[in-house]
Amino acid sequence: MSDELLINVTPMECRVALVENGTVNELFVERSVKRGLVGNIYKAKVVRVLPGMQAAFVDIGLSRTAFLHINDMVWPRNQPTPNVYELLQPGQILTVQVMKDMLGTKGARLSTDLSIPSRYLVLMPFGNYIGVSQRIESETERERLRGIIENIQKEHQLPGSVIVRTAAEGVDEAAIARDMCYLAKLWEYIQKKQRSIVVPSLIFEELPLPQRVIRDLVSEKTAKIYVDSREIHAKLQDFVREFVPTAENRLFHYPGERPIFDLYNVEEDVQKALQTRVALKSGGYLMIDQTEAMTTIDVNTGSYVGGRSLEDTVFKTNMEATQVIARQLRLRNLGGIIIIDFIDMQEASHRDDVLMQFEKMLERDHAKTKITQVSELGLVEMTRKRTRESLEHLLCESCPTCQGRGYVKTAETVCYEIFREILRYARAFESQSGFTVIAHPQVIDRLLTGEAAAVADLEHFIDRVIKFQVENLYTQEQYDVILS
Repeated sequence: MSDELLINVTPMECRVALVENGTVNELFVERSVKRGLVGNIYKAKVVRVLPGMQAAFVDIGLSRTAFLHINDMVWPRNQPTPNVYELLQPGQILTVQVMKDMLGTKGARLSTDLSIPSRYLVLMPFGNYIGVSQRIESETERERLRGIIENIQKEHQLPGSVIVRTAAEGVDEAAIARDMCYLAKLWEYIQKKQRSIVVPSLIFEELPLPQRVIRDLVSEKTAKIYVDSREIHAKLQDFVREFVPTAENRLFHYPGERPIFDLYNVEEDVQKALQTRVALKSGGYLMIDQTEAMTTIDVNTGSYVGGRSLEDTVFKTNMEATQVIARQLRLRNLGGIIIIDFIDMQEASHRDDVLMQFEKMLERDHAKTKITQVSELGLVEMTRKRTRESLEHLLCESCPTCQGRGYVKTAETVCYEIFREILRYARAFESQSGFTVIAHPQVIDRLLTGEAAAVADLEHFIDRVIKFQVENLYTQEQYDVILS
């Protein structure tokens, strides 16, 4: 499999698409006025301690206080979980790192267990162990990497835990030592700055999006990296030369007149990723609904009837859906609790094959995923780590007409609401003045046609005249009833 990274830069935002075998599988967006916070380290102050939640609200200098739970704090793990008051007090100064961006109405999620990444390693200054990425499967290679880290730590007396990233597989000791030296110097800088600045303040800011994706995503499978900005290309050349030298000959400036995202059909994929319905090549389709609590995905056969039997049709549709669902999770950056309703299968072997195939499709996901269980109703329950806003939340906002419900009241329903409002006004005001109803064109049309008899009965009942006025700027649910 060959990957390509497409980096599209404008003064307003930077977008990066990860293309795998010609298919866009991940999209990252960072806007100039709203950069992501994940990875940033702050000098912060505890505002309020919440003993009932074992957590605290912390001021890191943003418009909304951030959230720190006791499970994300540094304390000896071989001891019972302490009360939050034993670790935190209002007004206390802390050094914290953002784990999750502000999502919806929630503030950023924090940790005091800092982690500082480089190309091959992650330094966790307050730990005392060596970990190796689970994606490195060779036990011989794992032991080699552990040995290298142990030697470097002993030689330079470097503190903390070190996690070896997947990118370190097969890398020589000198390159890993350079990474370790860089992290040690960076940690020293963070400590000095923490002592010298006021609270709340930013101590360390994570890399901009182009440098970050090259650091985290470029591997031996990455064939080419295209950048459509000459200025950013020059910066990335310096960055790659210093931190990812093996990728230097794969970094290119894209000078074409046709936008690079149009050339690879990324724009089209972005628009499709904002739709609820996702078509399958076989004729089946998915329905993806994202809510505050969870995301639900429903698999349907649609027009596909190509199997030898109903069971065969269902099985083939479900197998195709596993690949599309795995891609949509990454492309839309769906996180949290995800419930998947595959079409019911009678044969246990088919159910096992679908689940096994789905787990295989999730292996390429850079976010941590876990299939918890298959429920009694046949629903696949899973979680996917969420650190940033989903594509939908990033690019869209709630519909002002339906308030995010996904539906609006019918014109008939609004007419009956208007009738009740007129009755309330008629009882409240003894004046013999009539009423004027101002509403959306479809509602007024309904009142003058389908509800004309009801309007006449109401006029007779309240003994007053009712007039109507169209307001094109109103939504279908908006109306006003005024004394005329």
